[in-house]
Amino acid sequence: MKTCLAFLSFLLSSTAMPGRRQDAPSLCDKYTTALLKDNTAANQQTVLTLIVNTAVIGNYTSMPGSLVKVDGILAPGTGDYEGVNLAPYFSGAGPTTNRGGDQGVMVNFLDGGGADPLKSNMPANDPNSNQGILISHLYSYFAVLLGCSQFGNTVSPYAGRTSMYEVHKFMKLDNLAVGWFIQQVGLAAASFGVTDEDVATVGKALSDTFGKRCSPPASVPPSAEPMLQAICIQSNCPLAEMPMCDAYGEGSAGSASPAGYGHGGM
Repeated sequence: MKTCLAFLSFLLSSTAMPGRRQDAPSLCDKYTTALLKDNTAANQQTVLTLIVNTAVIGNYTSMPGSLVKVDGILAPGTGDYEGVNLAPYFSGAGPTTNRGGDQGVMVNFLDGGGADPLKSNMPANDPNSNQGILISHLYSYFAVLLGCSQFGNTVSPYAGRTSMYEVHKFMKLDNLAVGWFIQQVGLAAASFGVTDEDVATVGKALSDTFGKRCSPPASVPPSAEPMLQAICIQSNCPLAEMPMCDAYGEGSAGSASPAGYGHGGM
C-alpha cells in the first residue's frame, strides 16, 4: 500500500493544470515560496512533510497548520463520510496489501512508531520499517504530483509502483472511502494556506485520476508507462468517461470491503 494516494503530476504541474498559465509555478513551488520564502529542495521537503503527515494523522502543528481542522485519514469518517474507516488498511488488520500474489496479505504500516514520529515531522522512527517506506514514498509521490521542481527530481525521485490500482485492488475501496481520503488531503493543504481554488483543483485531479471506476491507463509520474490508476472500484464509484472495465477484470465493481473496513462495516 504505497499510497492510499495520491495527486496527478500532469494535471497538477505548471504546464498542464487547468486554468493555469503555461509559465505559472507549480503548486509545490508556489506554496513553498509563500510559506518559507526560499524555494529550495529542503524547503519543498518541509512543505511535503507537513501536508502528508497532516493528511495522515490530522492537525499536529500550529506553524501554521491549524488554519483548518483536519481529522486525518486514520480517523473515523465524519459528516458525509460517517462510517468510513481506513485505519485497518494501515494497521495490518486484514489481508488488503498487494505483495504480488493472487490475494492480499496482512502488513502493518504503523510499525515505525505510528503517529509519534509524524508529529515530529518524520516518516517513522525506523526508515526501513513498513511505515518508513510508505510515508517516504508518499513524500516522493506527492513531490511529482504537486510539481516540486527540486525535491522530487534531485533528492528523492519516486521509486514505488506506478499502478495505483494494483497497489490498492485488494482494499476494494468504495466512493465514500476514497472521498474521505481526498477530503483529508485537501483539508491538510488548506490548513497550510492553500487557497480554496487550488484545493478544489487538487481534489478534482485526484478524483478524476484515482476516483473513477474503470478509468483508462494514465502515466503517473509522467515518465512511467501508462498504468491502471483507479482505486475506487466498487459499484457506487462514478464511472469514468471512457471506461475500460475489461482491463480491471474482476477487480472493478467487485465484492465489498470486509466488515470494519472502508465504509459501512462499522
